[in-house]
Amino acid sequence: MSQLQINHSKDILDLINEGFSIEIVNGHIIVKDIPYVNEQKEINKGTLITELTLSGNRTIKPSCHTIKFSGSFPCNKDGKAIEQIRHMSLNENIAGHQINFSFSNKPQNGYDDYFHKINNYINIISSPAASLDENISAKTFKSFVDKSGDEVFQYYDTNSSRAGISNISDKLKSLKIGIVGLGGTGSYILDFVSKTHVKEIHLYDGDDFVTHNAFRAPGAASIEKLSQAPLKVEYFKETYSEMHKNIVTHTDFINSSNVTQLSELDFVFVSIDKGKVKKVIIDYLLDKEIPFIDVGMGIEVVDNKLLGILRTTSYSKKNKEHIGKRISFEDRDDDEYSTNIQIAELNAFNAVMAIIKWKKYFGIYQDFENEEFSSYSINVNMLLGEDNNET
Repeated sequence: MSQLQINHSKDILDLINEGFSIEIVNGHIIVKDIPYVNEQKEINKGTLITELTLSGNRTIKPSCHTIKFSGSFPCNKDGKAIEQIRHMSLNENIAGHQINFSFSNKPQNGYDDYFHKINNYINIISSPAASLDENISAKTFKSFVDKSGDEVFQYYDTNSSRAGISNISDKLKSLKIGIVGLGGTGSYILDFVSKTHVKEIHLYDGDDFVTHNAFRAPGAASIEKLSQAPLKVEYFKETYSEMHKNIVTHTDFINSSNVTQLSELDFVFVSIDKGKVKKVIIDYLLDKEIPFIDVGMGIEVVDNKLLGILRTTSYSKKNKEHIGKRISFEDRDDDEYSTNIQIAELNAFNAVMAIIKWKKYFGIYQDFENEEFSSYSINVNMLLGEDNNET
């Protein structure tokens, strides 16, 4: 399902049929042309915005009783503020609307649905305007607008809207991301990236997805799927296309003859253990000044227990002096990692380290240290950040 099916959500359909000017954008319901009285006793029009809580393709009981407003503070017809709904002043942007206030008016048992919630706030805000001009109404009967058509998800990102961080999540919207290598860590990187608003996700791997891969990848592959031995890129595209629309597969291994495929990407995750091939890729990314994160881990058996280090090394166009000393480009046949000592939780942790650094780079998370190298040592539970860059 790519868009909210309105006929499955009676409350949204009722709002439209009542004639309210409704838009659905980025997991929010936006109601425009709400008449209200300002402190000068003039009639203005504002906009109400509320998060959209969904279960599949239908709305459920609103998770929050407050609502946001774009406009000056609504007043009674005498120009005095409607204090019964005052909650807090805001200064944020949601779906292109400058938000000035949030209002709070909660029925004893909460709101039954979105029609109940929005209609209640409209009545409170617009009643003074209607008492000054009986021809004034929020019911404009304009065409319903669903602006989700350009979304990269198969359904609304109500997680971001519910948390009030849609404007932060949108920072990734224009990016084309590459993931080179879909082994344990690379597949977890895909899992996390697929839940962001990036424009495209390009997958590079020529291997088949077989039984041992299933034990270090997110999700649970069926025996039927494993019997087919699909290409990794096709298996993961099929899985994650259930959520993200724009996953592009590349079925060849990256090498010196085709590394130029990476030229149009905005960021690359390198998750392979072949040193010589890795050098070809990283030399190319450095030459083209394409930012990247290289991940890796070295795990070994000591005293019948596993120990080792997880590592992320990043390049952000500011400094590349650390790359050669932090990333090994040697192919070592005796490397324990090359003998498939990979454990799902370590792969996932390594991917988390990379994703957090990636999101710092694009301004999702605050970053005071600007580290370009991070390592986690299992047996001493130590997480280090080094090779800091000055901003």
